[in-house]
Amino acid sequence: MFELLSQRFAQVFRALSRKGKLSERDIDEALRQIRLALLEADVNFRVVKDFLSKVRERALGATVLGSLTPVQQIVKIVNEELTAVLGGTPAYLAPSKQSPCVVMLVGLQGSGKTTTAAKIALHLKTSGQQPLLVAADTRRPAAFDQLLLLGKQLDIPVYGDSKEVASLAICRRALELAQRMGAKWVIVDTQGRLHIDEDMMAELVQLKKELQPSEILLVVDAMSGQDALNVAGEFHRRLGLTGMVLTKMDGDARGGAALSIKSVIGVPIKFVGTGEKADALEVFYPDRLASRILGMGDVLTLIEKAEKLFSDEQARQAEKKLRAASFDLEDLLWQLRQFRKMGGVAQMVGLLPGLSSISSRVLHGDEEQRLRSFEAIILSMTPEERRNPDIIDGSRRRRIARGSGTTPRDVNQLLAMYYQARKLSKMAAKGKIPRGLLGLSA
Repeated sequence: MFELLSQRFAQVFRALSRKGKLSERDIDEALRQIRLALLEADVNFRVVKDFLSKVRERALGATVLGSLTPVQQIVKIVNEELTAVLGGTPAYLAPSKQSPCVVMLVGLQGSGKTTTAAKIALHLKTSGQQPLLVAADTRRPAAFDQLLLLGKQLDIPVYGDSKEVASLAICRRALELAQRMGAKWVIVDTQGRLHIDEDMMAELVQLKKELQPSEILLVVDAMSGQDALNVAGEFHRRLGLTGMVLTKMDGDARGGAALSIKSVIGVPIKFVGTGEKADALEVFYPDRLASRILGMGDVLTLIEKAEKLFSDEQARQAEKKLRAASFDLEDLLWQLRQFRKMGGVAQMVGLLPGLSSISSRVLHGDEEQRLRSFEAIILSMTPEERRNPDIIDGSRRRRIARGSGTTPRDVNQLLAMYYQARKLSKMAAKGKIPRGLLGLSA
């Protein structure tokens, strides 16, 4: 996510850090590089212009030019302005006074509406609120079957009628069912088409009038870039959107849509899809995403993921290891396996401050294959080597590589990851970073 943009920002800040004291010319050159990076990321040019204007005005202030740490001040300003561009504060689902609360999901075919409906339902169920999924997309033949299958997998009720052609009739009966079963939320998966047309919009307008939804969320593919803005603008004009859901964010190395929508359309992003799994949906936090883009990590999101996965007993055992500063390769193997459950090693490492470069440099290619190779490497070591990796010299690395069917370079990559993780573990033991990011109790 935002890998290319993050790399460009890192290059700009590294160049500034070599300057020592900054001049107006230095700042202007840095902003020129940032401008090119944002435009290459397909960010709307008006958004770029306004963003750079605000950053430059603040950066030329006496607090930056006269500071002993001007680069840190610049990073702080960019972070704050980037957060503002992304929306400033998170926008949560807004319940209505009437029950059940209705969420209408709208969007074009292929944007991921049906999968997103199931993800939002799981999000609500996990927070203790009973949802009902409604298959109101009567145009796509497989939509009902797909939603029904997802509902069964997640143990979430689904209402639909594969023989009914009127979406409005389906929704009316679904509301009656929701009231009888005491569902708090009704999530309606509406029809989509390849392109915006009058028939689709007329039906959606009619559904809005009938259902009186508390939320109308547009589901849009994040990788569609500027096209996402055109689609969002038209849907907002006709329906009055309350929010956006950006799907396929894990595959979006540029990020133009996410950085443009709030400023251009005026509609907040409420969720982002970060993978195919049902739990791969995140509440959109502008400040956290800004930190990710700037390579500062996203520890809070990582802690939240960890809390859902680690048991209290696992946390206690890990904390004992932490307090004893005895983090070894057995612990790393356990953490890598947990990371895979939490959405993938590369994604998790990318959330750690300063380690985004490792996720792209070490964990490139087939992540699952790389994880299996790492596991084989650790299992090919002697118990002494796992407990004390510092004794692994060149001859031991060659032996371990032969035993695991890998290369000495693979062994070196694993050890590089281990030393980074051990460094974080020691920092956590000293209270310098939250222990929760390692799956430990707070």
